[in-house]
Amino acid sequence: MERSLVLIKPDAVERNLTGTLISRFEGLELKLVALRMLQPDKELARRHYAVHRDKPFFDRLIDYITSGPIVAMVFEGDNAVEVLRKAMGATDPAKAEAGTIRAEFGLDIERNTIHGSDSVETAKEEIKLYFA
Repeated sequence: MERSLVLIKPDAVERNLTGTLISRFEGLELKLVALRMLQPDKELARRHYAVHRDKPFFDRLIDYITSGPIVAMVFEGDNAVEVLRKAMGATDPAKAEAGTIRAEFGLDIERNTIHGSDSVETAKEEIKLYFA
């Protein structure tokens, strides 16, 4: 059994997509094992996105993810990371496969509605950031 972190980002919360997105994930035969709503501060955001620290979009990413409330969730199940990533689609909604969450709801590459862990190892670290 794998676990993966999913964040519903501020643009999706603002557009009242939280319930829709949770339902989509629950339809993937994964179990929702943790959920909380929070507004991340810049320190948490910098720790979460530390891998992007040296990239030109880092400051915009931090400003965006701290601009409003998010919903943090942990899903568990067989191949959870892969199943969730496939359902989310490519990071850039313009390149996401039809039927994926980002293709349907993403606004642009920076406001792409959702975050999901990219590996089991990353998931373990990300989950620790949001859940004790």
